[in-house]
Order: sequence, then C-alpha cells, then structure tokens
Amino acid sequence: MTNKLKSFFWTITKKFSNLNFSISLLLLISSLSILGTVIEQNQTLEYYKNIYPETNENFYLLQFNWRTIIVTGLDHLYDNWWFLLLLSLFFFSLTSCTLSRQLPSLKYARNWKFSKSSNKLEKIIDLQSFRHKYISNIIYSINKKNYFLFHQKNKIYSHQGLSGRIAPIFVHMSIILTISGSLIGLLGGFTAQEMIPRGEIFHIKNIIKVGQMAKLPINITGKVNNFGIDYNMDKSIKQFFSGVEILNNTGKTIIKKQISVNQPLIFNHISFYQTDWQINALRLNIGNKYNIQQATEKKELSGRSIWISKINVHNTQNIFFVLYNLQDKISIYNNNGQLIGEVNKNQNFYINKSLINIKEIITSTGIQIKTDPGIPAVYTGFLILMITTTTSYISYSQIWVNIDKDNLHLIGSTNRSALAFENDFIIIQKSYISSVTGNYIHELE
Repeated sequence: MTNKLKSFFWTITKKFSNLNFSISLLLLISSLSILGTVIEQNQTLEYYKNIYPETNENFYLLQFNWRTIIVTGLDHLYDNWWFLLLLSLFFFSLTSCTLSRQLPSLKYARNWKFSKSSNKLEKIIDLQSFRHKYISNIIYSINKKNYFLFHQKNKIYSHQGLSGRIAPIFVHMSIILTISGSLIGLLGGFTAQEMIPRGEIFHIKNIIKVGQMAKLPINITGKVNNFGIDYNMDKSIKQFFSGVEILNNTGKTIIKKQISVNQPLIFNHISFYQTDWQINALRLNIGNKYNIQQATEKKELSGRSIWISKINVHNTQNIFFVLYNLQDKISIYNNNGQLIGEVNKNQNFYINKSLINIKEIITSTGIQIKTDPGIPAVYTGFLILMITTTTSYISYSQIWVNIDKDNLHLIGSTNRSALAFENDFIIIQKSYISSVTGNYIHELE
C-alpha cells in the first residue's frame, strides 16, 4: 500500500513538474491578470449594470455582461477562489519542477560520459606524433582559459560559467517566493480608506478589503493636523500632502509625519498613504454676527473638478460660490449664472447690503491605511529574479578529456555563445600542441 501511494505521488509530481504544464498555467494566469486590469475591480453592482449591460452590442456574441462578471467573480478576480487555486497549482508546479528536475540536474552536471552528439565539439589528437605526452600539458592549457578542472587518472572534466547553470533554479525560487508573498499579503493584509476633515481625529473603520487571517488594529488613533496642495504654473496639481500623527490612549503623540503621494507614514508595519482630497464646505461670517457652515457639491466641468456652494439671500434669490482649487479666488454667481464678483478667503464683500466674509475652506484628506505582511517576500523575490535573469545569460561550457594509449580525446559543449566557445576550444588545442612540441606560439585571446 505504501509503495502504491509513493508511486501515485511521484506520478502526480512528474505531471505537475512538466515544463509545458507550467508554461500553460503561467499563460492562463497572465491572461486572467490582463482581464482583471480591463474590468474594474471591487465596484458596486449598479456600476457593473451600467458599464456592462445585458444588451451590450460589443459583447453580445460572447454573452459578456454584468451577470457573467458577477457569477464568475471577475469583479474581485485577484482574491477569487479559482484564481487562488490557479496560483497554488502554479506554485506547486514550480516547486515540484525545482525539486524533481532542476536540483537533481546539478548532480549530473559533471558528466564523465562521452556521449557524442551534433552539438558538441570533438577533437582527437594523435599522441604518437609527439615524443612527450604529459597529461599536465592539457591541464595547463585548459587552466589558462579559466576553467574549473577535475582530474582522475587519465580523465579530465572542466567547466566554466556554473552560475549560468544554477541561475534558472533561482529564477524558479524567486517566482515561488513572489507568489508566496502575494498569498501571504492576500490572506494576512487589509486595506481601509478614510476621508478625514482637517483637524479631526480618526480611527480605522472603513475597511474595504481584509484577508481571512488578518488582524485589524482597532486600537489605532490618528489625527490630521493640516492639509495642503502644491500647484504647477498651469494650475494643475503638483502634489498634495497632509500632516498626520498617531496618538496613544492618553492622546499623546507617538509619531507624526507630513505624508504625500508615495511618501507614507509607517507605524507598526501599517502604512498610511495619501490618496485623495476634497472640499467639504465653506465657513462664512455674515454681518459680523452669524457664522454658518455651507456644504459644497463636487461637479465636473470640461474635465475639471469644481466645487459649488449655495446660500439663500432672499426668498427666491440664491448666490453660488464656485471653487476651482485652493489657490485661486472664489467666484460668485447669481441665479442667472452671471459672474458678479471674485473674492479671496477672509476678504469682506457685500451682497444685498449684507457683509459676508469667507473665513475658511473646510477640506478633507483621503488616507488609505494598509498592511501587507507579504511585501518583504515579494520584494526579495523580485530582487533575486532581476539578478538571476542577468546571470542566466552567462554561458555554461564543459570540456572532457580522455587519454588512451594512442589518442587524446578532447570534447567540449556549451549552452550558448557557441562561436566564442569554439574559439576557446581551438586555442586550447593549439596551446596543448605547442606545449608538447616546444613550439610556443602567441595565443590570441
């Protein structure tokens, strides 16, 4: 029974370690990943109904609509069970290929068997032509070309560029490490998105993605001290940033930093990223007596975002404040859409003989709070992949020498750069012949 189980296990392992199977899985995963970038992920049901209706003429023959997306799980592709299953199969395929094929191949890299094939160079030197035929001469000639050499009786084995042979193994290992890190991050990480008004305290509440094994830091308390935007000369946004601090249970600051896009605050392996911003309201002073706070509404105008706030100044008369950014003046329009003036913040102006002053533009900053325990493994995997991809281009060359009574058999093989290896092979021959005849010639390197 034990032998049957072992036999079944190794049969399955060999099938999974097949290179064609691994490549097929990789192509399938890549195609699905491309599909995941085309189809917007983690959107609402109404969103998919609007974008991919059932009467969509573009995909009618394929019956590709919102129902297909929801049923197959393409709306959350990267954490779907069948996508994770494909990643697990690919992980197992690479692992079994590395253990059952690539690692054992290193054991047989130093092959003493002289199997003649078309891709190997061979030269037979007649030793009867020489008065002296010391084996040290051929060892010396091969060593001059920087080959690592083994000698046993009348046999010699030498190789060069072993890192080129080992590199594919580490390429597999780097991919395995990257997939492992991705799965760790998927199962143990979480993502939250908070929109926080300037000066307010926040907690991690709006969880949008969480792994099955993730531990949520419910005791984290933070505060947004300030928010600002840097603009380019053409009024486009150059950078926006927020002053964020993390507080302990007594309200004392533990750590603080001004964050911006690609410059997060990191605390206890939790990253606080700057992601978005918005204008919430205007705080106005009317007649130096009344302070009111009027909400703004975001609109799109010619591809630009604008914020509009409305106040009633008479029974049928409204005034609209329009903000294009935090830098320019605030435009004021009447009911008919006519521009009646532009003012700065803290500037006094009159409407219907009422003194008005815009004291503050109330903004909120969007902060993404994220933890991913698999990032170190993913980064390490990519680092190894970049290094080993470069070293895999190094030629792995081998030379075997076998000396019998009358002849010296010199055989060489390489996996790439055949012309350069053939040149080295010819130089080794000439060097050996020159050394045993005493006619030393200048070798062209």
